[in-house]
Amino acid sequence: MKVKLSLAIGTLLLSATAFAQLTVYVGRGESFAQPMIDRFEELHDTTVNVRYGSTAELAVLITEEGDASPADVFWAQDAGALGALDLAGLLTPVPADVVADVNPALVHPNLTWIAVSARSRVVAYSTDRVTADELPASIFDLTGPAYTGRVSWAPGNASFQSFITALRGSHGEDAAREWLLGMIANDTEAYSNNGTQLDGIAAGEVDFSLVNNYYLPPRVAADPDYPVAQTFFGNGDIGNMANVTGVGVLGTADDVELAVEFVRFLLSDEAQTYFTQDRYEYPITGRVTPNSDLVSGEEFDAATPEVDLRDIFDLPGTLELLSEVGLL
Repeated sequence: MKVKLSLAIGTLLLSATAFAQLTVYVGRGESFAQPMIDRFEELHDTTVNVRYGSTAELAVLITEEGDASPADVFWAQDAGALGALDLAGLLTPVPADVVADVNPALVHPNLTWIAVSARSRVVAYSTDRVTADELPASIFDLTGPAYTGRVSWAPGNASFQSFITALRGSHGEDAAREWLLGMIANDTEAYSNNGTQLDGIAAGEVDFSLVNNYYLPPRVAADPDYPVAQTFFGNGDIGNMANVTGVGVLGTADDVELAVEFVRFLLSDEAQTYFTQDRYEYPITGRVTPNSDLVSGEEFDAATPEVDLRDIFDLPGTLELLSEVGLL
């Protein structure tokens, strides 16, 4: 009887080990994230249950689920959502050795969330219809009459919402509201995401778009005649905000050790190389060289405004503001 009981217990333990699973909420696109999730499953002989959605929606969902959330890890498109979850006490720290090679400015002091890759906000424009003297020096120029009906944005996009959060923090709530209302009054065209904005420029629907830097290079690589280019606003302008994707382990994680391994994998040379070489984002560890199609580090640093990403946490306030002005 004791032998049979021991065998049964042993079988259960082996089964638990063999069928270890991880639940990851992912605020990035499936085509972007799934190759890395598949690779993690392969390396760790495990199953990853994925829930895709917008970063903002998933952050709200995790908050609503609270202690009952099935999520072990949240892989977000921006720092703001992670900051909001951390402020709510829903994230748990990772061991310090996991982030040993990450720029300290991209790690929360309490190790509750970690950057995975970096991107910058840029202004994309038509190479057929825009002259050099029409390129805006500041994002605030876009409310002027020269840009009426010529600009697009994606108010539902997480990166745009992080930009608005940064704008509120750097210039104040009133200035952010005034800019949004000015853009609306200037007939700014709303699109669903960054990619469709670029295609809107190419199709002649708009002349300028507010996007992340990594959407255009693959289009140009596929079609050298693609009639869109991109540039920064003037150095230090808030329109050039650099943002990060990031990852955090939920306090509700069933298997914290496996969740931490997922974080560690996203910071590995293999994943970091994928992010920059295949997806044109900036790696955030010093071991991996950025894609040669990205701007130089010197140009990136000069253009980027001084915004502490760890302070971009008031996503609910941004969503409320966007709703107030009629964009959500």
